[in-house]
Amino acid sequence: MSERKNLDPAGLAAGGTAANLPQGYGSAAPRELWRRAIHHRSFVAGGVLTTLLVGMAVVSLFWTPHDPTRINIRHRLVGPSLEHWLGADQFGRDILSIIMAGAQNSIIVGVVAVGIGMSFGVALGLIASSNRGWVEELIMRLCDFMYAFPAILLAILLVATFGSGAINAMVAIGIFAIPTFARLSRANANAIWSREFVLAARASGKGTAQITVEHILPNIMSVIVVQATIEFALAILAEAALSYLGIGSQPPTPSWGRMLSEVQTLVFLNPWLAVYPGAAIALAVLGLNLLGDGLRDLLDPRLVRKR
Repeated sequence: MSERKNLDPAGLAAGGTAANLPQGYGSAAPRELWRRAIHHRSFVAGGVLTTLLVGMAVVSLFWTPHDPTRINIRHRLVGPSLEHWLGADQFGRDILSIIMAGAQNSIIVGVVAVGIGMSFGVALGLIASSNRGWVEELIMRLCDFMYAFPAILLAILLVATFGSGAINAMVAIGIFAIPTFARLSRANANAIWSREFVLAARASGKGTAQITVEHILPNIMSVIVVQATIEFALAILAEAALSYLGIGSQPPTPSWGRMLSEVQTLVFLNPWLAVYPGAAIALAVLGLNLLGDGLRDLLDPRLVRKR
């Protein structure tokens, strides 16, 4: 779960080494982009799974089959039925209701964690790219230092130090997404700084900060968006891991990871108790990764291929 993917739009860099962006990255006409999107298997599959995840979370804001926090011992460990479509857990709570409400928690954690990582990481990457010398070295060495430790292990350390809870979990997960976005932004921004239109902007009297905001950032945003989908999936996995260990989202907030933790002693008696939350996590992560893979292919003309 601590393993991270660095997206290289040119497909040539390894280990954080910068590569030149292909001409026309993310510049396809909307109509052509849509035509390719609906015929791209990974994008369509990922889009469907991600839409189901978001739709389930939205629906659970207004309706669930039962109250996901209500305990009913009379229905303890009942199997799937008309009343409980996926059965009930050891406390008599409706499993489908908990999974639907747990989707809210996963999305909130993902949005906040990715927002933290992307905001600070992209800013640091752009600063490093536009300020060569000791500033760049300092930022990159700090990122290397953070990469030297397993992300999930340090997230556990932070949460254990500052206290359990969803907020601390989101902050911890977000912090360790920062170096990924920083290195990605720097690598791609370095390729943009050598372009003719940037030299023309310099010649017109624009400063470094203005060029960064008006020219560099818009040209790397497509890469950042694709990486954000991957980090979103990793955030869901990390939150599930922290909740499984009891230091993530706390009761009564529904959490897929805590569902797995609560039923681990009953898995041989009632295996469906672990199958449902496990499948929810797997499908959510699979959908986001397929969506990211599809976006990468669609936004980079050099990676267009029939599937």
